[in-house]
This record gives sequence, C-alpha cells and structure tokens, in this order.
Amino acid sequence: VQLVESGGGLVQPGGSLRLSCVTSGFTFSRYVMSWHRQAPGKERELVAVITSAGGRTNYADSVKGRFTITRDNAKNTVYLQMSSLKPEDTAVYYCNGRNSATNYSVWGQGTQVTVSS
Repeated sequence: VQLVESGGGLVQPGGSLRLSCVTSGFTFSRYVMSWHRQAPGKERELVAVITSAGGRTNYADSVKGRFTITRDNAKNTVYLQMSSLKPEDTAVYYCNGRNSATNYSVWGQGTQVTVSS
C-alpha cells in the first residue's frame, strides 16, 4: 500500500497549487479519500474529503470556495486544487484513504506547502 503526494512548494499569497496523491496497492475506488494538513505546533486537521465514487465532497470552513478536491479512479489519484492561498494555509499536507466498509485507513508521507512573500 502506497500513497505518494506531490505538488507542494513555495507560493506567494494569492497564488495557486495543485497537489496530487498517487496511490497503489489497494482498491482505490472503494476508498473515501481526503486531504489533511498539519501546521507547526498544531494538530492535524481535515481539509477536504471526497466519497469513493466522487459524488460528494466536503471542506473545512477555512478553505471553502478556495480549495477543490477531485479524484480520478482510472488513475488511482486524488487531487487538491488550492487557489487564493493564504499564509495560514502553510502546512504539511497529507493524503488519506479510508475503506468505507472496514474503516481501514492509510496515509501518505506528506508534502510541504509554504505560502509566503
């Protein structure tokens, strides 16, 4: 089982980034996928979640209207499009997959996003 995030980096306030999480080793289409983030000195928080078929999404209030989660079940990949980035979005972003039937959960290693001028 492997989840590999990419797409993080340094961006100026107001900029955009797209994170990708490529997965392998499990039946991606059966997993609810989500993005979480953890800033220094803070607890990990849920950013966005998408159902296994991609029909429903949900977002943290702090990112609504700015972030969009999508998935491509043919590519076993989940994305997080981030726009209008703010310094408070700075964090390590983690991809998570959860089997909706068993609650088995897997995590990626994280990718750093830094929003700074």
